[in-house]
Amino acid sequence: MSQTPPIDRSEAARRSQTPYITSMAAYNAMCDEAARDYECFWARHARRLLHWHRPFTKVLDETRAPFYTWFEDGQLNASYNCLDRHMESGNGDKAAIIFEADDGAVTRITYGQLFLRVCRFANGLKALGLGKGDRVVIYMPMSIEAVVAMQACARIGATHSVVFAGFSAKSLHERLADVGAVALITADEQVRGGKVLPLKSIADEALAMDGCEAVKYSIVYRRTGGQVKWAEGRDRWMDDVAAGQPDACEAEPVGAEHPLFVLYTSGSTGKPKGVQHSTGGYLLWALMTMRWTFTARSDDTFWCTADIGWVTGHTYIAYGPLAAGVTQVMFEGVPTFPNAGRFWEMIQRHKVSIFYTAPTAIRSLIKAADADEEIHPKRYDLSSLRILGTVGEPISPDVWMWYFKNIGNGHCPIVDTFWQTETGGHVIAPMPGATPSVPGSCTLPLPGIMAAIVDETGNDVPNGHGGLLVIKRPWPSMIRTVWGDPERFAKSYFPEELGGRLYLAGDGAIRDKDTGHFTITGRIDDVLNVSGHRMGTMEIESALGSHPLVAEAAVVGRPDDTTGEAICAFVVLKRPRPIGDEAARLAGELRAWVGREIGPIAKPKEIRFADNLPKTRSGKIMRRLLRSMSKGEEIAQDISTLENPSIIEQLREST
Repeated sequence: MSQTPPIDRSEAARRSQTPYITSMAAYNAMCDEAARDYECFWARHARRLLHWHRPFTKVLDETRAPFYTWFEDGQLNASYNCLDRHMESGNGDKAAIIFEADDGAVTRITYGQLFLRVCRFANGLKALGLGKGDRVVIYMPMSIEAVVAMQACARIGATHSVVFAGFSAKSLHERLADVGAVALITADEQVRGGKVLPLKSIADEALAMDGCEAVKYSIVYRRTGGQVKWAEGRDRWMDDVAAGQPDACEAEPVGAEHPLFVLYTSGSTGKPKGVQHSTGGYLLWALMTMRWTFTARSDDTFWCTADIGWVTGHTYIAYGPLAAGVTQVMFEGVPTFPNAGRFWEMIQRHKVSIFYTAPTAIRSLIKAADADEEIHPKRYDLSSLRILGTVGEPISPDVWMWYFKNIGNGHCPIVDTFWQTETGGHVIAPMPGATPSVPGSCTLPLPGIMAAIVDETGNDVPNGHGGLLVIKRPWPSMIRTVWGDPERFAKSYFPEELGGRLYLAGDGAIRDKDTGHFTITGRIDDVLNVSGHRMGTMEIESALGSHPLVAEAAVVGRPDDTTGEAICAFVVLKRPRPIGDEAARLAGELRAWVGREIGPIAKPKEIRFADNLPKTRSGKIMRRLLRSMSKGEEIAQDISTLENPSIIEQLREST
């Protein structure tokens, strides 16, 4: 495995300036401390970094494994830790968020101003009767108001569930119904890439479906002022809810295990899983990883380009940066509008020092830069940068090198972070100034994360051999359960075949035989990673199968230069197989159908039609064959067990 080009380690350390892990010796000492006394290790950080309304006396309870609890007799409030502490330390005038709208308009808000807006809106929610234990779904565009909504829910002890604003009415409805929401916070419209997209009309459609009867209020942020339908008694403008409310709202102390949020992620069964996170353990790790992975300092300007609808936007926009007290950039738009130099221009203008984005975005911007010298990163002043990060999927060595040379100017450490919705924050990642950077590798677990690679029976495999990525001990920010389905939680993440005590990440991995560095090799289940977002194949197959013309569908992933993985669908219709222009027309119709059923992100990039799907004599679809065909590979597998081997040639011809 190739190492990064030589870096001036003293320069890297100077630019990183972390007070916590400054060398491999310090990293090893921290790992040794965790190994010697695991509970003491976590308790020390929890007591030092968080404000507790009632200090905890119990650290870890493993008696109901795998339903672990952390700090359970302690009480705290996430919003207090993100806002009040900075007010008390005299940092109320410090910039909290620099928000850049799609059209380039910039709004700056201080910690003091954010505190007031959160308090007023929290009081407004309380006036509507919302409080501790209620679930509130948030379906909003990237905005300061979205952070206000999340923080206000946390402040009053309500559990929020954010739904990505690109999801369809059906997807929103499923989440509203499953979590039992009593309120929805949305917007009239959102603006992305110069396009105005309706949100409230989608929300109205979701609320009209069966199962949302518990939703008493739909609170609407006035983003564009566009015309919307109004349901008297149910609908409220967000600014009206906050208007006239007191400037102070005492933060509601909640137990450390109180659900801070439920965030839905795709699973292999087709039904989205409501990942439930606690307040104390989650917030602790959000803050610790801001310091350890990003070496966040008070003078940093941090920019995570994720959407709040994903866990990255939760941990590294709504909670981590605010708990760390840094200034952060928040962006409404897309990296290619009005041109593909938008990211670089924003880094230059806002003097961003820590930049965190997805390999998908980098790949698309490499293509744009190669095609147009005027928007190449070398045209911009990126000297403010000191740390670069990637998230959502593995970054290939060639993309890593371009990022390092063209954005980091050959001196910014790159933190290639591996983590999941379920882990709450980074679990394997380089630490600037300590861990050597390796193109294509997320390197080593953070201290306290007991990651390993095992075989299918749970036994460790030697370095240099691939296997299943697991974490051997519980950690504070881990998923607590699947909302309303504890059996699915245990079966999915702590399978009995691995002993019921190992957390199964769902990814394959390999460790370098010499350095022990981890490299993620891909999902082991039927979940695709498209532009860093997890999409269940069953979910997409179900959407295709609900179309009146579709008899059967199978979905697989194939490598894609831009999105990392592309969705390829094999479809059998209830009528003769289409060819030529008719096939193209029907493929477009099915893509649009999936977009309406799930959201645009789930649209297949390729759809192939056939009279049947390749199946064994027992009726099982041979998905490995479909994966090979989607990649254009020669069929090397034995197809003698196929019921219909002639279908292979038909599927090849349908490309």
